Amino acid sequence: MADKQAARLARKAYESELLRLQTELVKLQEWVRAEGARLVIVFEGRDAAGKGGTIKRVAEHLNPRVARIAALPKPTERERTQWYFQRYVEQLPAAGEIVLFDRSWYNRAGVEHVMGFCSKEEYQLFLRQCPIFERMLTEDGVLLRKYWFSVSDTEQQERFRRRLEDPLRRWKLSPMDLESISRWEAYSRAKDAMMVHTDIVEAPWYVVESDDKRRARLNMIAHLLDSLPYHEVPPPVLELPDRPPSTGYQRPPRDLQTYVPDHAARL
Repeated sequence: MADKQAARLARKAYESELLRLQTELVKLQEWVRAEGARLVIVFEGRDAAGKGGTIKRVAEHLNPRVARIAALPKPTERERTQWYFQRYVEQLPAAGEIVLFDRSWYNRAGVEHVMGFCSKEEYQLFLRQCPIFERMLTEDGVLLRKYWFSVSDTEQQERFRRRLEDPLRRWKLSPMDLESISRWEAYSRAKDAMMVHTDIVEAPWYVVESDDKRRARLNMIAHLLDSLPYHEVPPPVLELPDRPPSTGYQRPPRDLQTYVPDHAARL
């Protein structure tokens, strides 16, 4: 895989195939809506592994009323006293909806465990309950897809460096992200244990090699589409009506309203 990942996918080929796949995602969305399906897509992986960029491309042309992104902040004090999965259950889709989890309940198997934000007993309980929880979802008809974005340590380091130097992306970098560099092996062991306990037949893990972000995005989207029995739903027949004749309406004088200055005229 390393040799394949060494050659970065050309932008022209990437953009052409991405557009084709995004067109299929719109068809998938309409199928989900028409069939009343419930689709959950979990995006997990190390910091700077490319999850956010992939989620952006998946959702780019979808209807936000159908497909929404769930990126939960750290739990409140009240949520800390709830059943661990409770606040994630509230984000699950109803019929005809898609939810993209930008990180998910697997926080407990990763960052919470490695950074000591949960107890050993809470961690062990999660590993026991998670497969049961996911079987319950799939038995109830939820379509669950779980993707792990795998990035090498050298590539992650380079992405952190670029974020640190880019004022438009600096906000993506947190002290927690930098802490993950010194805990690389701890996160690796946590990921391995997570896979052992939660890679189940009903909801398997799919690993996405993500050193090349373009390949990762295309590979993940293509796999998602191939894994679902969607088909094109004929759109409703729409016709653009003729504009009716004027009934005498006149627009108020422009000086009665406050307009945004024409900044573009100064360029």
